[in-house]
Amino acid sequence: MTPTATPPPPLVGRVPLHAVQVLGGGSLTRGGGVPGARTVAHVRSLSEGLVARGVRVTVCAPGDEELARALTGTGARFAPATGRTERETVAGLRTLCADADLVHAHGLRAGFLAALALGRRRRGTPLVVTWHTQPLPGAEGAEHAEGARALLARLLKRRVARAAAVVLGVTTDLVDAARDCGARDARLAPVVIPAPRDAADDCTGEEGEDDGEGARAERDARAEAQRHKARAEIGAVGRPLVLSVGRLDRHQAYDAVLTAARAWRDLDPPPLLAVAGEGPERAALQRRIDEEELPVRLLGRRDDALRLLAGADVALLSTRWDSRSPLAQEALSRGVPLVATEVGGIPELVGDAAVLVPYGDADALSSAVRALLEDPVRREALAAAGRARAESWPTEDDTVAQVLSVYDELTA
Repeated sequence: MTPTATPPPPLVGRVPLHAVQVLGGGSLTRGGGVPGARTVAHVRSLSEGLVARGVRVTVCAPGDEELARALTGTGARFAPATGRTERETVAGLRTLCADADLVHAHGLRAGFLAALALGRRRRGTPLVVTWHTQPLPGAEGAEHAEGARALLARLLKRRVARAAAVVLGVTTDLVDAARDCGARDARLAPVVIPAPRDAADDCTGEEGEDDGEGARAERDARAEAQRHKARAEIGAVGRPLVLSVGRLDRHQAYDAVLTAARAWRDLDPPPLLAVAGEGPERAALQRRIDEEELPVRLLGRRDDALRLLAGADVALLSTRWDSRSPLAQEALSRGVPLVATEVGGIPELVGDAAVLVPYGDADALSSAVRALLEDPVRREALAAAGRARAESWPTEDDTVAQVLSVYDELTA
């Protein structure tokens, strides 16, 4: 979180208000697992901001040492959910929430467990639920549920939506989905996911700062060095680089992306498509890359995937659904032209600062990327538009202030 000289005073009526943040992991219908990286990053940022404003925060999540380390330094207490069964987990959560002024669950599974834990106390202890991902069967966040699991997922969504005093949706379509499920109060609450930065980014000062020609030249030189380093590591020296980041499954439409890449081979030099991510489709995709001799490299899982954008000429997001995609946020912030599918929360996130195409349309993907690679003026215009769009997004402080105002309203 961006530090402030003097944290604003608490906005809540009771000091210190005790807010319990609940995270869940795994499938809505099968349980298990640990929270997603985006949710953890948001809860860390939120917890740090709430503590700075005088709120006592307890975070309850599936026991995991890495998660506990992620929350270190926020000032929040970490209470691992250690129950071996759902019944034990709910019982432990009920004890943990006994003195809570408010419970804030992140995700549908967490919301369901929190609603069970609060039970009849729900009217006395407000429940806030943030929907981070699309809760529809067949899309991210519902574990692509089908058949009986799809029916169960729908029932769980309705239970969570109706149990919450307020549902916060990170995109407009999530707010609409919550209302369709019977939410009494559903509000748009975009979250900011702190993006990883390179060491060079941390020491170059704020962009646009009037720090003299020498400092600006040094900053540009560092950025160029980072660009060459990223391109050399991937093997894209002397050729354009198109970067995609995503799980290698059917919902990312990488089959269509490979078909688009096949159409780029006649460019001189042919661009390299690099894909960072792992998943069940990797073997099939690699087999097709080898058989068709496609200019594509699968990079596997990369913790520094977004940092590779420093060397990209174009970023590609081919997902079936996403809310506030980290890849889209980082690409626009860095001024990397983005081609993305026109789904979920992507259009409202990027506005006119990206090229949007239909999901799974190989011809549209191919044409959009080719047009950008052949038009450096258009790429520069999109880069500038992307940086301007990123400046318009809410900050982490804005996110904390909005959530805290909801807490104040519910506990007044």
